[in-house]
Amino acid sequence: MRVVHDPDGEATSLATNVETADTSGEQLKGLMFRSSIADDYAMVFRFDEPPFWTPDALANWRSIHMLFVRFPLDVIWILDGEVRQVKTLAPWRGVGMAKADTILELPAGAADGVERGDEVVVED
Repeated sequence: MRVVHDPDGEATSLATNVETADTSGEQLKGLMFRSSIADDYAMVFRFDEPPFWTPDALANWRSIHMLFVRFPLDVIWILDGEVRQVKTLAPWRGVGMAKADTILELPAGAADGVERGDEVVVED
């Protein structure tokens, strides 16, 4: 599995060491309590439906917090295959939110050059 950035038909790999957070428990824990991640690492969060408690006005809004995450991350929010937001979050105190059906967490700097509107794909 790998994560590919393809803004203009020239695909580049963002990560080849890809882990998915499929269960709600894995998604809640994310990268908390780890001391580091590899340079070619990505964690993928896929969401099929909004949480049961979410009002329609907030459907598809997904947040990320950095509590207990010891290193900075680049976070990419993707909705329908299109990048909606890219943000570098600081350890312990970073927070971000955007509409997404997929979120990617990468080492800080790995998403340099990825912009809103680009295509980023998780290849199985």
